[in-house]
Amino acid sequence: MSFPDKSVAPSAAFVDRFAIGVVIGCVQLPWPGWATGLTFGLLLSLPSAIITKAYAPVLVVGALGGLIIGGVIHGWLPRA
Repeated sequence: MSFPDKSVAPSAAFVDRFAIGVVIGCVQLPWPGWATGLTFGLLLSLPSAIITKAYAPVLVVGALGGLIIGGVIHGWLPRA
């Protein structure tokens, strides 16, 4: 994939991943935090994976990052 301004790509990737973390922090579901993070990490990483056609690395990083962020922010066990 050609990208005309290669200096912007790292900034765009950072903003994309930062936004995923913010969304995971704002969501309140009765699920365990890791499940919330995993779900939103995958769902919000999917557009980037489709655009870049780099499905495995983008989705794996999104899933792992979401899982960790959700678990740390919301806890690892279901809400009571």
